[in-house]
Amino acid sequence: MTDRVHLSLARVASLELDHPPLNIVDGELLEDLEAAIAELEVAPPGDVRAVVVSGHGERAFSVGSDVKEFEAHRASGRAERFELEARIAQRLAGLPMPTIAAIEASALGGGLELALCCDLRVASERAKLGLPEVRLAVTPSTGGTQRLPRIVGIGRSKELLLTGRVIDAAEALRIGLINEVVPAGRAVARAREIGEEIAEGGPLAVRAVKALVDGALDRPLADGHRAEVGASVRIFATDDLLEGARSFVEKRPPTYHGR
Repeated sequence: MTDRVHLSLARVASLELDHPPLNIVDGELLEDLEAAIAELEVAPPGDVRAVVVSGHGERAFSVGSDVKEFEAHRASGRAERFELEARIAQRLAGLPMPTIAAIEASALGGGLELALCCDLRVASERAKLGLPEVRLAVTPSTGGTQRLPRIVGIGRSKELLLTGRVIDAAEALRIGLINEVVPAGRAVARAREIGEEIAEGGPLAVRAVKALVDGALDRPLADGHRAEVGASVRIFATDDLLEGARSFVEKRPPTYHGR
């Protein structure tokens, strides 16, 4: 890897985009990001229980692709770059443990699309968010048209996507695009607090719940119920289940190991 993504493995891991000043998503950052995601995909449940995704610096979480490269992409006429971005976004969204985007400043275009891949989003009061691609006569290509409607609904999504409007954190909270607004400089710290709260739960149960919710909109309700039953059977066979029940009866904090 180069130095454009920093991964720190821990109970609440840290994944930081670092391509100053705006954390532009270029080929090297994508390579680093995919390598980091690959490490997280195989992290044992008891070792990594949540991930905070952030952007280095005070100017941007990420503003997405470099507009200066658009003409070169047009000239190539090839789909590889778009397919790479889509694959990485899908892998980020599909991580087994919960992810929390800490948006301290601008999250625009492909940057917001990466944040949409996370399970939760915390933004500072000075953050700006939007998918302004149509203003540059291009379309989102990292899942924005697919994930945004699942989060804020069809009407709000069309409003943001068709106008390219950039909104502030208060508006993003009002429409459900983010989960929480915090004072400037507090996005990463608050995301870590949420990560620690998640990490207190049984890691196998947490991962199962994430998978069940992620699949909820893509299958009939009856199929979702069957998936819940199957997950419950698997979780009831774990050592963590025994520890959770015993710690409750014994009135002590549980010690989970992800097995």
